[in-house]
Amino acid sequence: MPNPLPERTQRLVVIGLIAALAGFGIYFSLGGFGDDQAEDPGGPPREPGAAQGEAPSSNPGALATVPPSPIPTTAAEDLDVLGWFPFSEGEFQAAGATAQAFAEAYGTIDYAQDPEAYYAAMEALSTDEYAEVLSDANRVGAFWAEMSEAEAVAEGRAEVQEIRTFGADSITFVVTAQSITETGASEFDEDLGDFAVTLVRDRGTWAVFDFQPADAGQFGEE
Repeated sequence: MPNPLPERTQRLVVIGLIAALAGFGIYFSLGGFGDDQAEDPGGPPREPGAAQGEAPSSNPGALATVPPSPIPTTAAEDLDVLGWFPFSEGEFQAAGATAQAFAEAYGTIDYAQDPEAYYAAMEALSTDEYAEVLSDANRVGAFWAEMSEAEAVAEGRAEVQEIRTFGADSITFVVTAQSITETGASEFDEDLGDFAVTLVRDRGTWAVFDFQPADAGQFGEE
């Protein structure tokens, strides 16, 4: 049968078919004719409703959301003020009682006794270091010299007024002291004034580290 198409036309048709087949091959190799929602056989299953390219929540590589963890707060009327201090209420009381007892011993004096008995009452409440210098003339010794010269007999009284300062292991109290004379000597002022009494922890208890007029400073100088 004679060929209905010229030879030139046949060559063009063949070239066109070859080009079309090549185009289809490239399209198929790029995943053509596939469902946009089809799952990747080599990857994890995609959650329903997830957008294309969006990592599912179960993906280990996804960023984790950390929930907030606010600290608990306390109403103003329920605040535990003593909890802010390095000492318990019992420790404050014990230290204050020692400061008060020391000031009372300071004001209690009997000229007829040996001075060692006078100092011993305060040394028992002091640190070893302060007990060694307590009787110096510029410390408690000055009061003994004054009262014994006047042949005075007096009873000491004291009251803690405030906490002036405190540290990790020390507390300084302001204590008002009196020396109530029993001899009737009118030349003595029974009010001895305010004293700064510094206490430190010492072998499981509180001991006086320094005792001086309150207006002279916090701790005094050794």
